[in-house]
Amino acid sequence: MSRFAEPMVRLIDELKKLPGIGGKTAQRLAFHILRTNDDDAEALAAAVRDVKANLRLCSICNNITDIDPCVYCISATRNQRLVCVVEEPTNIAAIEKTQHFNGVYHVLHGSISPLHGIGPEQLRISNLLRRVDDGQVDEVILATNPTVEGEATATYLSGQLRRAGLRVTRIAMGIPVGSDIEYADEITMLKSIEGRREL
Repeated sequence: MSRFAEPMVRLIDELKKLPGIGGKTAQRLAFHILRTNDDDAEALAAAVRDVKANLRLCSICNNITDIDPCVYCISATRNQRLVCVVEEPTNIAAIEKTQHFNGVYHVLHGSISPLHGIGPEQLRISNLLRRVDDGQVDEVILATNPTVEGEATATYLSGQLRRAGLRVTRIAMGIPVGSDIEYADEITMLKSIEGRREL
């Protein structure tokens, strides 16, 4: 069995801590880093240090940002009274790709999951409730994932957000465009029927 030098072992162990990176992939990445020139290796290390030193959470929406408030929260062209609630900062990119949402966001940084010991108090909900209580919001769109945890989170938030004059909506779910109904599972089919609309 081949043994690697201690610095290589440490690098492989650190890379394995990344989500979706197993032992073999960590080993390939470590050897790639070893083969790169010094400038590229230093640029990678500097980028990691820069992320840790300069990124923080927006004080309004909890998105990851290098300025506070973030670009969405300070934008004069976005509807600041329409808030889309998502589980993770990465969800924002999927919504932005549509180029049809012009509101702002609120990032929970997770979802309610009693199985994993995550309750509402572990999520970033308090500043959302403050925004609503201050009368700064007309509609909240709950765009949590269509999972058991995402549904539990949406149900909990919907109860917490009940206010006179506030509209609370849930993103539609169902059969993806371009797919075949025969391959849909029963939950997807149920959500499609429940979410039907007038033509």
